[in-house]
Amino acid sequence: MAERILMNEYKSLSKEPWTNIELINDNVFEWSVALIVVNPDSLYYGGYFKAKLSFPKNYPYSPPDFKFIRPLYHPNIYPDGRLCISILHAPGEDEMSGESASERWNPVQRVETVLISVLSLLDDAEVSSPANVDAGVMLRNNPDKYKEMVKKDLETSKADIPAGYVMPTHESAFMTKKDEGDFEMSWEDSDAESFGGSDSDEDEEMDSDFGADDDEDEDDEDDEDIKAS
Repeated sequence: MAERILMNEYKSLSKEPWTNIELINDNVFEWSVALIVVNPDSLYYGGYFKAKLSFPKNYPYSPPDFKFIRPLYHPNIYPDGRLCISILHAPGEDEMSGESASERWNPVQRVETVLISVLSLLDDAEVSSPANVDAGVMLRNNPDKYKEMVKKDLETSKADIPAGYVMPTHESAFMTKKDEGDFEMSWEDSDAESFGGSDSDEDEEMDSDFGADDDEDEDDEDDEDIKAS
C-alpha cells in the first residue's frame, strides 16, 4: 500500500512548479527534493533548497524524515539539516513538548502538506524552543544580521540549480490560466487546505442533486394524476 500511495503523491507533486523532485535510485521510499521559494514576500525568494525525504515502510501511518542537504541557519533547523517541526513528529499527544495530536503527523497528511509546512516555517520561525539556539538569539536580538545569514544561504542554494533548469517566479508559478476559465491562483491560495477535496466527493454531491430533481419530477407527476382523476 505504501508504494502505491507514494507513487501517486510523487506523480502529483512532479507537476508543481514550486518543487523539483526525483526518486533516488528509483526507490519510491527515497526522494530528492528541491524546495523553490516563489513567494515574493519571503526572505528566501528565489532559493533552491535541496533536501532528502525518507519514508518508512508503514507510510502513511508514520511520518517521513526530512533533511536539508545544505543546512540553513535557522532557529528550527539543526546543524545537520534536520527540522524541528510538529508535522514530522510521530502521531499522538506529547506532554513533554506540549504538542497536541492535531499538530503532529497523522495518516491523512500528505507529502505536499509537509513541504508547504516547511516553506512556511522558513519565514515563520518558532524561537521559543529552537533547534539552533544561536540562530534563535540572533533573530530576536539582531534581525538585520540574521537577514544577512539568510541571504548567504539563499545565494549558496543557487549552486544546486541543475544546468538548464528554468527557475519559476511568482508570476510564472501561479499565472492566470485564461484557457481554463480565467482561473487565477496566487501564493496565498496555495496552502495545505486548498489541496483538499476529491472528484469523488463532487460526484456524490452531483448525484444527490440529480436524485433530488428526480424526486421532485415524480411528485409533480403524481399531483397531475390526482387532478386528472
